Amino acid sequence: MPVHKILVVDDSKTELHHLSEALGKRGYAVRTAASGDEALARLAEEAPDLVLMDVVMPGQNGFQLTRKITRDPRYADLPVIMCTSKNQETDRVWAMRQGAKDYIVKPVQLDELIAKIKQFG
Repeated sequence: MPVHKILVVDDSKTELHHLSEALGKRGYAVRTAASGDEALARLAEEAPDLVLMDVVMPGQNGFQLTRKITRDPRYADLPVIMCTSKNQETDRVWAMRQGAKDYIVKPVQLDELIAKIKQFG
């Protein structure tokens, strides 16, 4: 099933705007959430085809939220791509252990992100 709807989760309004704009221009329907609680509310309203998840956020961080989403049977098939400035191999490994399907480091290269998204649909 091709990816059409993407939920972008990031506490940075600048990053949310940048990613929403870039993905929207590529034909994706983008919804945003600025926190873990907001992301869970968005998921309950309408499940996306993919989640693009920041790591460093107030409250629940992206690792915790990814674990919660991927362990929930309702979202078991929902791919999560971590999108973060944390570029250590240990962060990448930890993200995958939490259930993330891929990992991209900021600043995001749009072509690389689109390629990662397309592998899920």
